[in-house]
Amino acid sequence: MSDDTTRPKIMRPWLWPALGLFVLSLVGLGAYLADELLEGESWAIDPHILVGLRVPSDLHRPIGPAWIQQSAVDISALGGPTLMWLFGTAGLAWLWYRRQRAEAAWIAGSLIGASLISNGLKHVVGRPRPALVPHLAQVTDPSFPSGHSLVSAALYLTLALMLAEGAASWAARAAIVAFGALLVVLIGCSRVYLGVHWPSDVLGGWSIGTAWALAVFAANRWLRTEK
Repeated sequence: MSDDTTRPKIMRPWLWPALGLFVLSLVGLGAYLADELLEGESWAIDPHILVGLRVPSDLHRPIGPAWIQQSAVDISALGGPTLMWLFGTAGLAWLWYRRQRAEAAWIAGSLIGASLISNGLKHVVGRPRPALVPHLAQVTDPSFPSGHSLVSAALYLTLALMLAEGAASWAARAAIVAFGALLVVLIGCSRVYLGVHWPSDVLGGWSIGTAWALAVFAANRWLRTEK
């Protein structure tokens, strides 16, 4: 007997062009930000946000109680390579156990592809890290786009979308995707709070990573529907 949870649910025809337009819009936003930086332009609001998140009399101290800084460090780690690969491997194992091997392959492709895109853009744009405030986390590579934001969006959103397909109800599917999206947002915000990224770095990472996740998910769904 076939497992109904592995069958793709039918998408309304109008959703495909809508999804395609949304993905193109996200890619366009990321490309616009990268192009502005290559031309030497920057967002005027970036430094205001970074400085606004620090105590005016002591830029080494972020605003808020001490536990927020520790929480930001912990949340930021969820977008780092160590935990990303751990969670990615766990997702692959779960999908493989459910005999959703094609989905497992797409998850691996999403993680590897997003990592390559992030590293490539960083070296092409070559934006320096913020120097306005002291960094509260160790960083070495260029600033744009935020790798934590881009790769976490690609992995966690792809994983959430694919895991949500096996949920029994719309409420459960929405909860899984919402949790994945919340995790991505918190990771990006933590990078700005720690002073290691400009806000536009995070915005660029979110837009490109989300576009990649949706493209991977849509390709998987389309190929399965065509069979």
